[in-house]
Amino acid sequence: MPTVNIFYKDKAQEKTLVQLTGELRSYIADKLSCKDIRLSSNEITVRLVKTDRGSRMIGSVELEITAHAFPERVEKQDEICNDIRKYIQGKYPRLGEVRVW
Repeated sequence: MPTVNIFYKDKAQEKTLVQLTGELRSYIADKLSCKDIRLSSNEITVRLVKTDRGSRMIGSVELEITAHAFPERVEKQDEICNDIRKYIQGKYPRLGEVRVW
């Protein structure tokens, strides 16, 4: 089961991130689906992780996705991450800079 950890610092972002969670699960399930496996949104675990002020982050919001390394996913991993990043920033620009790994 793929997991997504969403790291953020600003408490004000939390409400938006909670709203985003449902649709993000569906979007990520679609992006991670491949010929070897079709995923549904209920197979994606999303965790919101508020970091403290001492944390050094590259983006305002950072997503860390962990999933089985099917060859098709590995070949497209940069494309998948960039698509997810663009999706979030396009729908929720108020979150600021989003990074995805």
